[in-house]
Amino acid sequence: MTLPRLDQTRARTLVARLANRRVLVVGDVMVDRFIVGTVTRISPEAPVPVVRFQSEHSRLGGAANVAHNIAALGAKVTLVGLVGADRTSVRMREQLESAGLSYEGLVEDPDRPTVEKVRIIAGRNQQVARIDYEEDRDADGEVEARLVETVARLGADADVLLVSDYLKGAITKAVMAELVTLKQKGVALLVDPKIPHLDCYRGATLVTPNNHEAEVATHRVIRTDDDAQVAALDFRERAGCESVLITRGEHGMWLSSDVAEGAVPATAREVADVTGAGDTVVATLALALAAGASLAEAAVLANHAAGVVVAKFGPATVAPHELLAAIEHD
Repeated sequence: MTLPRLDQTRARTLVARLANRRVLVVGDVMVDRFIVGTVTRISPEAPVPVVRFQSEHSRLGGAANVAHNIAALGAKVTLVGLVGADRTSVRMREQLESAGLSYEGLVEDPDRPTVEKVRIIAGRNQQVARIDYEEDRDADGEVEARLVETVARLGADADVLLVSDYLKGAITKAVMAELVTLKQKGVALLVDPKIPHLDCYRGATLVTPNNHEAEVATHRVIRTDDDAQVAALDFRERAGCESVLITRGEHGMWLSSDVAEGAVPATAREVADVTGAGDTVVATLALALAAGASLAEAAVLANHAAGVVVAKFGPATVAPHELLAAIEHD
């Protein structure tokens, strides 16, 4: 079964409502740095390519990319995450400010580095290597207490709550417990998950595992829509969440909830880079729900947003006019 396509009039109404919604994003913020060059030979020192440098640039990644996606669609975003006391955290604040985002909710932990992923890119967006600067232990003690306090303070007036968990330390049981408490005020709580933290998400409105994560959580192989349907039901029971959206790449998505169930076919016509596509999906989902969309409508909007962003290089955002154009082209 396939979810119905979104009527263009309804789509325009929903996209117009995205502006000025208030979203709290909590999760693992990071900087994605790209070093771009060309490969012309193999090193005489080791069997590795020699990359001749051409350019270097940085983008917001992880939960910061989720927040950037939401801001690009016109909403008001509050971001809570962990950073270190280092040059990368300074660069992140500069990038957030440049994107029109506040860094008020960043909690500093001098005992860990700000998460940074450095990708070496050559040829036609071909990734040669990646270097990760990170400390992935869960926050605890005074740092965790500051995270919880910041979530409670900045999330009090949010229209929707969004968790972007990259398993880098910001999402703990105490942080999730505070978010579930905020949810009880009548707002939706969405989670882009990591399976080792699955027990922390109990009570969430919607969890968005990718195909592999859903397979790991349910011990099932997912190759067809029928497989996805069964796995999604298992996942909901295992995670204790109200609904689930399994993202399946070129196979689209599968939504499972008490009010709507079905497949959302993929819409991407050209794929340049899937980096950050999951961030775009969960950002659009959350914002659509805050704007009054049903779960099915939010899933269809998010699917179109993903189709736009994978045609771009690196973590990217979708503007309202691009989202509407994608829907009208469908």
